[in-house]
This record gives sequence, C-alpha cells and structure tokens, in this order.
Amino acid sequence: MSERIKRTERGWIGHYICADHCRFRRNTLLEFGDVRVVVSSVGMYWDKSRNEYVTVGPGRYYETMAFYAKFDGRFWDADVGRQVTLNGEWCVEELDGEDRANDMHDARVREVMRRIRSGELNNG
Repeated sequence: MSERIKRTERGWIGHYICADHCRFRRNTLLEFGDVRVVVSSVGMYWDKSRNEYVTVGPGRYYETMAFYAKFDGRFWDADVGRQVTLNGEWCVEELDGEDRANDMHDARVREVMRRIRSGELNNG
C-alpha cells in the first residue's frame, strides 16, 4: 500500500501581509513523508479607507501561491521565503470571482499533490 498525502484545510491566513483585510482566504497543508507544502489563496481585499474592494496585486483580486512549510513551534506554516512555482492558473482578475478562486485553489492543490507524488517537489 502506498503512503497517502495528508491534506489539511486550515482556517487561518497562509500568506500575504494584508490578508487580514481579505474576505476570501484558504490555506491547505499537504504532507507526504518529510515533504510539507502550503497552498494559500487570498482575495476580496477590503480597503476601509476607500470603502471598496481593491486588488491584492496588479490586476488581480484573488491569488494562489504555494510555499514549502516550516514548523513554527506549534504548526507547519508557509515559509514565504521558499515559494513553490505553480504551473497552472494562479490569479483571478474579476472581483466577482469567488467561485473561480475556489476552483483555482483546488486545482493548484491537485497540481502540488501530483508533483509531490512524482518526486518533483522534495523537502525544499
């Protein structure tokens, strides 16, 4: 029997310094042996001073990124200095794109899982 990748959906911010202003946040930890990767999505940044949604980066309202994980004393969290390059769609340019952002996050999780299984991603 082959070892399975453990997938944990977590309820806190995975990346992005202003993510506490984002109304859309997903954080998925993938663990396989000694390989740990966090896939993180943010979006719907609410700018209180302007009283409107603004982009999280040039031309995008949602983004997904992946990072090798580091142990912070209690949890495995994104080591934002060790980014994993994603091959598929990683941003959504429309504000009303939450469904697409969810699909994008899930697709990038599947991509990273395939790459971990293939041995392309190791412990960084």
